[in-house]
Amino acid sequence: MDYVSALVPPVVMAVFFIGVIRVIVKTQGGANKTKEDAAVDAVLARADGTRQGGPAADGG
Repeated sequence: MDYVSALVPPVVMAVFFIGVIRVIVKTQGGANKTKEDAAVDAVLARADGTRQGGPAADGG
């Protein structure tokens, strides 16, 4: 029975890992892809605007 207790943790971790990968793959694309892309574009545009329109870098 020692071999069963030795094999249980790796099997449980493998099942959990496969589940996580399946969730990641299933959530890529689909109906939410446009919303996610728009949100990322908005954040990047805001960061770019802050970088360009911020205070002068030369200090005066």
